[in-house]
Amino acid sequence: MSDEEDEIVLDQLNDEDLVLQMHDDLYDGLKEEIEEGVNILLGRKWTPYDVLTKALVEGMRIVGIDFRDGILFVPEVLLAANAMKAGMAILKPLLAETGAPRLGKMVIGTVKGDIHDIGKNLVCMMMEGAGFEVVDLGINNPVENYLEAIDKEQADILGMSALLTTTMPYMKVVIDTLVQQGIRDDYVILVGGAPLNEEFSKSIGADAYCRDAAVAVETAKELMKKKHNQMIA
Repeated sequence: MSDEEDEIVLDQLNDEDLVLQMHDDLYDGLKEEIEEGVNILLGRKWTPYDVLTKALVEGMRIVGIDFRDGILFVPEVLLAANAMKAGMAILKPLLAETGAPRLGKMVIGTVKGDIHDIGKNLVCMMMEGAGFEVVDLGINNPVENYLEAIDKEQADILGMSALLTTTMPYMKVVIDTLVQQGIRDDYVILVGGAPLNEEFSKSIGADAYCRDAAVAVETAKELMKKKHNQMIA
């Protein structure tokens, strides 16, 4: 790449082209370009929420799709997630100031026996980006970890993830335990991971199956709205 080409001068692009360029930069995991793009949009009086959703979350949605379809692999997704984090670091304090709606609190973790966390990490980032507070329990979580965390954190949402068909059934163990303790209905339960599907999620008594991080955000928003309405009613 020559120097001239190198200098796609970000602040000379119009808003639409800049956002598309940021999607590309995110896809390529270019951290500094993402920071620059975020600052340019903010300088053009974009709201932090719009920068977040239109440039970053939308860019990550594209990354998520190509990851799912095997076009991108874990290292690339991590680079993209890192670039998004850099953009988020600029936006977070501003989102807090503008009172971007705090939508609820989520406890999330990969289930016992499973050490996969890429999908979960993307969900964490995108949920935070959408205005949720997220407590990440990491990998290999027995039922006790979930119970302790949702209680201590006063969570609204419990998220469980699994990438192995052998660990999927453990989700039912967790939900059954909540049912036994009479607290199942206190939480919105979202499950995700490559081998899962809608049918499985229904069969174990979860509220929803989220096929990717973008869906997780939409579903969480929707179910929290419902929960609030029920509480008011």
